[in-house]
Amino acid sequence: MSRNRRGLALLVTGALALAGCTADPAPRRESRSTPTPGATPSVTPGPAGVGDPYFPTAGNSGYDVERYTLKVRYDPASDELRGDATVRATAGADLPLFHLDLAGLTVRRVTVDGVPARHTREGTELVVTPAAPVRAGAAFTVQVGYDGRPEPLRNETIGEGGWLHTADGAVALGQPESASTWFPVNDHPSDKAAYDFEITVPKGLVAVANGVPGGQRPAAGGFTTWRWSEAAPMASYLSTVVIGKYRTSTGEHQGRPVFSAVASSLPRGAADDSIARTVAVADYLESVFGPYPFAAYGGVVVDEPRIRYALETQSRPVYSANFFRGGENTGVVAHELAHQWFGDSVSVARWADIWLNEGLATYAEWLWAEHEGRDTAQATFDQEYTTADDAVWRVPPAAPGAANLFSESVYQRGAMAVHALRVTVGDDAFFRLLKTWAAEKRNGNATTAEFVATAERVCGQQLDDLFAAWLYGTERPGPPTRR
Repeated sequence: MSRNRRGLALLVTGALALAGCTADPAPRRESRSTPTPGATPSVTPGPAGVGDPYFPTAGNSGYDVERYTLKVRYDPASDELRGDATVRATAGADLPLFHLDLAGLTVRRVTVDGVPARHTREGTELVVTPAAPVRAGAAFTVQVGYDGRPEPLRNETIGEGGWLHTADGAVALGQPESASTWFPVNDHPSDKAAYDFEITVPKGLVAVANGVPGGQRPAAGGFTTWRWSEAAPMASYLSTVVIGKYRTSTGEHQGRPVFSAVASSLPRGAADDSIARTVAVADYLESVFGPYPFAAYGGVVVDEPRIRYALETQSRPVYSANFFRGGENTGVVAHELAHQWFGDSVSVARWADIWLNEGLATYAEWLWAEHEGRDTAQATFDQEYTTADDAVWRVPPAAPGAANLFSESVYQRGAMAVHALRVTVGDDAFFRLLKTWAAEKRNGNATTAEFVATAERVCGQQLDDLFAAWLYGTERPGPPTRR
């Protein structure tokens, strides 16, 4: 997520943030001063919640999703959505029942392996009881038919996210929750899956989602079906659909399709020019982080007042038009594209580790600025280190608490921690570490403890004191020096 710190308030009251674009909640003190090993949330058979300490009821346990096939028909005139979702998964335990996240829509039918299954609702949980228990280790397929008028979710800690009805269509976007507002899902980043989308909308509207474009075809009643496919594992909050009037651009780069869209309500200019530089920015980041991890490139610029942030939706980030009101802005493009490596390909195992996404993506902005001939990364560090307010130092970026998940500490102090590591170990070891981390954790999930262990292994140094001070301390560390 990105936030605009240069004169534009990136409001995230009313938007569940882009991994890096939200208003700062009031700081909360944490006393932790030394790193402790991270652990993937525990799994128990069936019930809701994977046990994430920040959002204990998020996601669902007992199974691992391999692929979602989503067929959605949406009519903006009535704000009615009709969906058919196929969820292919493997049971991690015997499942006499299991949960899917689904908010505010009416379920019409559920089958498990083609056999009708009993289903009930418990708040935003869809509880499915198959005709016979699913045995541990078994692959199974759930099909859900549903409809209704989708609405965003409000998270008491962070704000709104999910499906937003817009003037000419809709946008589904948000972090840490959004997917469950428009399809049944295991809504936690620890369960990544492949996705196929078929989105049917009135003729003349564009429907953009993640991954490789599969073309469009006429549908009944004057509608058009747009198809997309994301084969690489994707965290549910990174899924998106954008529907409306957009001018699109297509192409190919390094054998991959490029598909971008800019809201037709915006004048041609800064937004189009910034998004057009997507592949140039990606190529530079590839030289720093290693091979680009996905099969497509692109970006979408939305003109919707409630969305005042950018989110790293996989392979095709979504940007608020506010980022481009003052002219071309490739800094935000660098931030969201850096997330394709750090956040999307390498995803957090739990939300407390969000600095791994935001600190590295913010640092990528610093590197891009230096590459473009503006301030060096060292100069940016010096500025941030000197001017950061007390809240940045009181909130540990690797243990921010749910209320400070998208705070300045996570972004700016997270980036300062990255630079402190670079100064300490030297450029050769540092840039080797970035490529090693991206390669070894590609398409998976990771924790802060794993990053620390990888850094020590690759750099050949004991770094506990450095990470304790920069990631877990509650006072400003001394400036870093080369060992």
